[in-house]
Amino acid sequence: MRFAAVVDANVDRADEVAREFGARAFGSVEQMIRTYGEVQAASVAVPTQDHLAIARTLMQAGIDVLIEKPLAPTLEGAEELIRVAAQEKRIAQVGHLERFNPAVRATQALLTQPMFFEVHRLSPFTSRSLDVDVVLDVMIHDLDVVLAFAKSPIREIRAVGLPILSGKVDIANVRMEFESGCVANFTASRVSTERVRKLRFFQPGQYVSLDYGRQDVLVFSVGNDGQPSPNPQITVSKPQITAEEPLRAEIAAFLEAVATRSQPLVSLEDGRRALSVALRAVAAIAEHGSRAKLDQLGTRNTSF
Repeated sequence: MRFAAVVDANVDRADEVAREFGARAFGSVEQMIRTYGEVQAASVAVPTQDHLAIARTLMQAGIDVLIEKPLAPTLEGAEELIRVAAQEKRIAQVGHLERFNPAVRATQALLTQPMFFEVHRLSPFTSRSLDVDVVLDVMIHDLDVVLAFAKSPIREIRAVGLPILSGKVDIANVRMEFESGCVANFTASRVSTERVRKLRFFQPGQYVSLDYGRQDVLVFSVGNDGQPSPNPQITVSKPQITAEEPLRAEIAAFLEAVATRSQPLVSLEDGRRALSVALRAVAAIAEHGSRAKLDQLGTRNTSF
């Protein structure tokens, strides 16, 4: 496959990128579909509220799609995308990038019975993706990974969040309990002074620490089959990981699914599941904000 076309409402920007990669430039998806028949697959990297309209138009034109996360702003939108993909027999993948992180892939083989997750995703403030709360912007990556690791229905979600520098929630903490008894604690911030992307979890006889940014995993294992001992033997190991750019791996996996007409690693159903949990967290934040009377304290609380 080759890079065939660039679509951007800013035609000058589309022309610039197209010239760099020897592609064609278009000002709209409709224009591309109407005048250029060589596009077989497309990456939908537009504001979240436009995912449904753009991806639906592409799929109905016979084009497979890689849709950035979150899949849609609403569950109804996500379900409509699932329906259209099935109807049009399109390959459709969701851009949950961390699933393609080599550290996440290496951790899959270590899972036995995870019972407690502690996840931090912190970054400095930027003007990117301010159309959604921090939960839908960045925490959703970790929600997707933990859901894939825990493999259990959710029993309860509690959450708190605050807008700091934007009109949306910029920092949030979510506590989630699964039917299995596993508990997950998520903290996400886009107003921090440092960048942190770590996931840690405990399971019988083992503690696993994953660093998304460094793409490494540390495993602390207790001897005696995890049973209490006055002199426990703790061993530390690091699974062998081959560094790889997750975005490159994500695109390669999508193109492989397109070429082989196979189920993508992150399906639209996976995207809907992560979105559903993220929206429950957003609702829990709103409910907490109402109980805490944050509006009356003068907080810029437009997302509640």
